[in-house]
Amino acid sequence: MKYLMFVCTDAQPDTDKENEPDIHAWVSENDARGRRLQGSELAPAAAATTVRVRNGELLLCEGPFAETQEVIVGFDLLECADLDEAVEIARTHPMARAGRLELRPFAGPQQ
Repeated sequence: MKYLMFVCTDAQPDTDKENEPDIHAWVSENDARGRRLQGSELAPAAAATTVRVRNGELLLCEGPFAETQEVIVGFDLLECADLDEAVEIARTHPMARAGRLELRPFAGPQQ
């Protein structure tokens, strides 16, 4: 089952820096095990362009859709047996402590 994991900042990160996981080790391990299919850090939210069409008119806005302290800073595409495995993978990601991770399964049939 495929999950898209949004990697987000958080206004209230964990303050315990002991045993903080290393992102490079996390990526290497999950790539080697075939659980991480793709992933990337994103440019800052200020580089975003929001696109909408209303009444046939194209509306472009520089910046993210919403002004918020939490922003999406990256993503990972995961291949997991089920949600429990996706949660276990996310639990070990460094941003689980410094930010937040949102797991979302793909809808419909998966290839």
